[in-house]
Amino acid sequence: MYSDVIIIGAGAAGLTAGIYAAKSGRSVLILDHMKKPGKKILVTGNGKCNLSNQLQPADAYRGMDPDFIKSTLSRFGLIETLAFFKNLGICTKSKNGYLYPLSEQASSITEALCDELNHAGVKIHTEIHVSHIYKNNFFTLQTQNSEYTCESLIIAAGGCAASKQGSDGSGFSLAKELGHNIITPLPALVSLISDDKRFKVISGVRREVKAVLLAGGHEYKEAGEIIFTDNGISGIPVMQLSRFASQSLFENKKVIMTLDLFPDNSFDELFHMIWLQRKNNPGKTAENLFRGICNHKLVYLAFLECGTAPAIPGFSLQKDDISKILKYLKSFPVSITGTGDFEQAQVTMGGVDTHEVSAKTMESKLISNLYFAGEILDVDGTCGGYNLQWAWSSGAIAGMSQNRK
Repeated sequence: MYSDVIIIGAGAAGLTAGIYAAKSGRSVLILDHMKKPGKKILVTGNGKCNLSNQLQPADAYRGMDPDFIKSTLSRFGLIETLAFFKNLGICTKSKNGYLYPLSEQASSITEALCDELNHAGVKIHTEIHVSHIYKNNFFTLQTQNSEYTCESLIIAAGGCAASKQGSDGSGFSLAKELGHNIITPLPALVSLISDDKRFKVISGVRREVKAVLLAGGHEYKEAGEIIFTDNGISGIPVMQLSRFASQSLFENKKVIMTLDLFPDNSFDELFHMIWLQRKNNPGKTAENLFRGICNHKLVYLAFLECGTAPAIPGFSLQKDDISKILKYLKSFPVSITGTGDFEQAQVTMGGVDTHEVSAKTMESKLISNLYFAGEILDVDGTCGGYNLQWAWSSGAIAGMSQNRK
């Protein structure tokens, strides 16, 4: 079966590429191994689809080649994305900068994209797995039952994160088969794991913190609410830092996170609070003097780690004891020994080396008429709609580039 343009992957990037490629007047076919297109879109933003963000800081996008990312987003960024969706009939709303469809339904996005593709005459073949690609004058795609040929090929097959939604890493094998270098894919926007047995004691505790990650000789900082789990920590600040932990752990480097469990209070303020409690409540146990300022599980753990018996009378607690406990709580140490797996990760870091791809067109520098878009490229975003923004941007550029043919 022949089409002028074939797109592998019916996710955010692939569907967007299909819409723009169809404007060239060329025949376009999208192949996907899932039963329905856009399945991963449906679970983004807790089913509401956080499609982009009003704030677009450069450090929200990460990869080996920052200039590639910057150049791509300058060609098709937030303004172009909002205009694209407006033309599809999608109005947006902002929640602290996070952009969602006004319907607050991710299905609105997939339906709008698929309706536009259908109107443009783009066909989507589902439950098709491309196992091999050969290039002579045309591309030949080998599947389980047949072969497809095309002049121009866009690979938008996603990464490895959340294979149940279609991202199983198969696109990397295809890109590698075509001669492209793959930066090792690793989980990102994922929870962090520690083999520290303390976490059994504090599992389920939520806390606003300032987190500092020491990984690979570098220091990274985030703030917000985290949650302690049976085997580690999760929450948005942790997920934002997880790509740096993933990379360092892959390189067998030590990774440590320090948590300030009282980000809004200085050590002196906390000390004054406890000392006043000690003075005014001499009948309380030492542990209970702290329970007004911190979760009791964390207090109990801090006493044990600092070698102070929780049940001793509060009046017997000395200044050095209080200082030691507060320092522990203000710089809570976490040894990171792993990350959640790809099924738990929201996105993949690593992928097709962007030094081998044109930021102007998304075309391979190694093979003419071969394009890449979306998560398959070595670009990953932080939480807040940035990964979908990358999908819309790279997909649109790859699709528009078909006008040159």
